[in-house]
Amino acid sequence: MKRSVVAGCGAYLPERIVTNDELAKRIETSDEWIAQRTGIRQRHIAADGELTSDLAIAASRRALEKAGYNGADMDIIVLATATPDNTFPATATKVQAALGMNGGAAFDIQAVCTGFIYALAMADNMIRLGQANRALVIGAEVFSRILDWDDRGTCVLFGDGAGAVVLEAAEGGERGVLSTHLFSDGRNYESLYVDGGPGSTGTAGFLRMAGKEVYRHAVVRMAESVDLALDANGLGHDDLNWLVPHQANLRIIESTGKKLHLPMEKVIVTVDRQANTSAATIPLALAEACDDGRIVKGQLVALTAMGGGFTWGSALVRW
Repeated sequence: MKRSVVAGCGAYLPERIVTNDELAKRIETSDEWIAQRTGIRQRHIAADGELTSDLAIAASRRALEKAGYNGADMDIIVLATATPDNTFPATATKVQAALGMNGGAAFDIQAVCTGFIYALAMADNMIRLGQANRALVIGAEVFSRILDWDDRGTCVLFGDGAGAVVLEAAEGGERGVLSTHLFSDGRNYESLYVDGGPGSTGTAGFLRMAGKEVYRHAVVRMAESVDLALDANGLGHDDLNWLVPHQANLRIIESTGKKLHLPMEKVIVTVDRQANTSAATIPLALAEACDDGRIVKGQLVALTAMGGGFTWGSALVRW
């Protein structure tokens, strides 16, 4: 049976760093207020003219270099983003051209903060079915462009960035993506959304969120989806080496780890330095943990996220 094995990870964060103290100069907040409630200390913000595609291309080039491939070696590109460069065409096609990938297929997928899990599932399924041998899976966002910078309840939470993972087909063996699990519930549509945008509304929009409702669902759904992934593979909490959750809020991350009976030493955390980069949080965290030697070959890694829609899901990967 074919499996999708992770061949390399890459990340890109914009140069500009905005601290909590800097935000406190423009809105009624403080470093203490933000840090206590979210765990966030700073975030990266894209430069003027720096687009989602630019971030995605930079992260992809680093992932390809780690994997020992170039763009022409890829069969598919799946780009998860809620902030595409244009309404159409897919931002993934711009990445495809920049990387010199002249064949195969490239497309975007939109599941907000769960986007990378959805994209990973799509790429993994195509590899399992023999429709592709190598895939580039990207999460890239420029959320700073859809924030209401006068709303202290949301603008302090988000940042910009991109992460990418190269998957390659492998026959047999224990390594690779063991399973993916995707869910959504449209009844919660208005708990986390953008009130406009380049679609049928024809209006500009900003992110709006019912924070308490999102928090309540996130902890339950993220832990629940990891348990489902472990059960599907006949594994338990003790088998996990690492949990890589969506980086929305440190309190959500801690509560999810607690529900899964995992010490924080087994949880990858980047939210303090990067804030919530939506679909990019998980691949950014993976790239960091691989680069610093925490995640190594043979380890069992659980990925989980929840986002607007509501969408949520998980993936279990033997590294």
